[in-house]
Amino acid sequence: MIFGGLIKQSLVDYPGEIAAVVFTRGCNLRCPFCQNGHLLVRPGSIDPGPSVPVEDIMAFLNERRTFLDALVVSGGEPTLHQELPDFIHEVKNMGYKVKLDTNGSNPAMLEGLLNANQLDYVAMDIKAPLDYKAYQQACGKLTMEEFFSIRSSVHLLMATTIDVEFRTTLVPCLHSALDVVEIGKYIKGARLFSLQQFNPSSTLHAGYGEEIPYSKNEMNELAELVATLVQRVRVVNI
Repeated sequence: MIFGGLIKQSLVDYPGEIAAVVFTRGCNLRCPFCQNGHLLVRPGSIDPGPSVPVEDIMAFLNERRTFLDALVVSGGEPTLHQELPDFIHEVKNMGYKVKLDTNGSNPAMLEGLLNANQLDYVAMDIKAPLDYKAYQQACGKLTMEEFFSIRSSVHLLMATTIDVEFRTTLVPCLHSALDVVEIGKYIKGARLFSLQQFNPSSTLHAGYGEEIPYSKNEMNELAELVATLVQRVRVVNI
């Protein structure tokens, strides 16, 4: 696997747990508001950029067993890596809980991990209302196959019993109040829906650096719109 970074300790990435965070390189989407552009190179690229060897990560996790509770696997998009299930299996064998951050474009791998009881928490990004044109605009590039895969992952996660978080980064030029409600309706009954405040710094598309984020009050008002649709809604990154 290709890892582009490691956070040795986090108190916010896995709710209620002390976790390390690893970032895989490569993503199949090109969301213009993405702040992890340095991780977007595809696996197998001639120049994958700076990396952290998997051996170093495993050695670190082995040393920190008594200090850490969990590992968060983020990206990039982790499920692009066919080695991911084997990596997670090794981490689970060390006694760690595992949280996966994903865009949901690989439901087959996601289902396999869930069926094998290899995941304790999944956070899935929902980029826009589950309409192809809207989703394509928010993702920068998106095939119809990827779109239907994302919808399949939503349905898969709605049915699982592990902790699941759906989250949407709200960009004013992409997401209206109606869009937020439409997403809320699609995931009606979800245990947690996180609305993330857009950060205009270091965006993949330079033009989004000039976009003014929703204010704290506006974010809270948007959260109120979906409060009755999901079990819990929260606003983050304010």
